[in-house]
Amino acid sequence: MNTMSSTDEALRDATRSEAQVAAQVAAPLLAVNNIEVIYDHVILVLKGVSLSVPKGRIVALLGANGAGKTTTLKAISNLLRAERGDVTKGSIEFAGDRVDRLTPNDLVQRGVIQVMEGRHCFAHLTVEENLLTGAYTRPSLGRANRVALAEQLERVYAYFPRLKVRRTSQAGYTSGGEQQMTAIGRALMARPSMILLDEPSMGLAPQIVEEIFAIVRDLNRKEGVSFLLAEQNTTVALSNADYGYILENGRVVMDGDAAALSANEDVQEFYLGVAADASGDGAKRKSFRDTKFYRRRKRWLS
Repeated sequence: MNTMSSTDEALRDATRSEAQVAAQVAAPLLAVNNIEVIYDHVILVLKGVSLSVPKGRIVALLGANGAGKTTTLKAISNLLRAERGDVTKGSIEFAGDRVDRLTPNDLVQRGVIQVMEGRHCFAHLTVEENLLTGAYTRPSLGRANRVALAEQLERVYAYFPRLKVRRTSQAGYTSGGEQQMTAIGRALMARPSMILLDEPSMGLAPQIVEEIFAIVRDLNRKEGVSFLLAEQNTTVALSNADYGYILENGRVVMDGDAAALSANEDVQEFYLGVAADASGDGAKRKSFRDTKFYRRRKRWLS
């Protein structure tokens, strides 16, 4: 009897351990659970937004200007209070811990860093000085550890060779693409496990956008950095992401694998501006006049 009991107990322990491992694997790195955001105690901006980012993945947050993308990122990074905004419902979890009540500094210490829309470099500092400001958020890369600091700086330059050439230039006198690279490089100096990237393509030439996203893919694959990127350029975002969420008026109206979203007829028509030609000649570009009344026709809102 004792032997049988011990065997049964061992089997139960093994099953329990397998279940715990499976749960850890299945758990997302970032989980946003039904959050509501209000500004100035009056203006409701996000209405029950839920999304998740698995470890080591690139997830795109899509939608038109004003849909709530930036507010979602700031809710995650805890920067809303600086703009008189509050998460009034729901929760945000990172690596299994609730983080929506932490300070922005605490969240950075845990490895979550936001690259703001508009880049926000320190214009009067050089490119290298801008990069170094990102290192002092992590104790392991502080002033005392100059060797680790130099090594991390060289890693950033390996991904952004253009920044090494421009390292002594004042950031305010560099191009928009170089400033975006500087902003991402500054985030990398803190050795993040997740980067919240807000509108990385804004104001940049298509060739530079392609270069920026190629670096994002490299960082994701080689460094294991997870990305949640808010982007209006749906074509570019879906071609580089693993999964996507579409926001409209503060709600998630559609989500799915990036390839599936790209192939979706509604997404093609309303976000990529392409619809099937009635004459059977394939896809054609739609004008704004053709699509501006799209709200009545969205099948996912009907």
